[in-house]
Amino acid sequence: MIEDNVTYIDFATMEQFMVDVLIGSGVPTDDARIVADVLITADKLGIDSHGFNRLKPIYYDRIKDGILNPVTEFEVIRESPTTAVVDGHNGMGHVVAKRSMQMAIDKAKKFGMGMVAVRNSTHFGIAGYYALMAAKENMIGISGTNARPSIAPTYGVENMLGTNPLTFAMPTDEEFPFMLDCATSVSQRGKIELYARAGKTVPKGWVIDENGESKTDAQEILKDLIAEKAALTPLGGIGEETAGYKGYGYATVVEILSAALQSGSYMKMLMGFENGKKVPYPLGHFFIAIDINAFVDPEEFKHTTGNILRELRASKKMPGHNRIFTAGEKEYIVWLDRKDKGVPLNDALQKEIKFLMNELNIKGFNFEF
Repeated sequence: MIEDNVTYIDFATMEQFMVDVLIGSGVPTDDARIVADVLITADKLGIDSHGFNRLKPIYYDRIKDGILNPVTEFEVIRESPTTAVVDGHNGMGHVVAKRSMQMAIDKAKKFGMGMVAVRNSTHFGIAGYYALMAAKENMIGISGTNARPSIAPTYGVENMLGTNPLTFAMPTDEEFPFMLDCATSVSQRGKIELYARAGKTVPKGWVIDENGESKTDAQEILKDLIAEKAALTPLGGIGEETAGYKGYGYATVVEILSAALQSGSYMKMLMGFENGKKVPYPLGHFFIAIDINAFVDPEEFKHTTGNILRELRASKKMPGHNRIFTAGEKEYIVWLDRKDKGVPLNDALQKEIKFLMNELNIKGFNFEF
């Protein structure tokens, strides 16, 4: 959370509130619990851009607009012992994604590796949730998804690629797994939404306008991204001097694996508008599970992985800095801080709770705001 003045609500209460909102929106109870679990996991790990923050604008509003199906149809359209292709029929992305990664895990348990590609799905929350499913099973988990166009290619100014996360999770012998869950852009739309809610300025280099110049007004950026007058920069930033071509390249890899592997939609086909009307975002995902036991004893893998991470953290520090982090560590630290405090809610999110309670006539919650 980028604000200091927030109210904390315990995780159990917030998770149940999200379940009730989703059920009130037409999502079946079991599916609502899956969606809420993905969202609350993001809040537990400090990935606030993809937690409760997204409940109303990404899920409730889209269901209400008729562009997200609350009842998910999960169809396996092609399958082999180690692979599958799934059609999500524009249902709840979290439900489609969890079932797909479970398929990949089950295949990996039998054959060492499993991969599932998905088409016609929707926003599925944090990609790390699904990679972590594999890590908990002593496997390497990899997940990715395309998204509505936001990133401009290097030396371009038009938003062509999605923020397209490429995510990895691996078990270790430490208290937390290695988890790298990040967009292939310098930042992503959800983070800019947080800045807009807080009334703060976006750092230079995150977003460019039609002339390739940095934009910093968060509210204006969100409007211009939709109007295709602004674009996010790829990892590495503007141009090639700081290797922006690398983020651009990785974003393209994710786009190909998310679309070409299952004959799905890509880039401008994911704008969410057609002839001026809102339409579904038919996203593509991919999930890979690799059984560590097929290569080496899992405990040996975890010990070696832990040693690698510990040696990285113990290496020589830059002047003025006394700590080096490894991927997944900061999320674990946030969890330790929040486990007894709960989800941080700013004024805007508190207003959304009140709106949803009134809109859906939800009872049984006594929020102190």
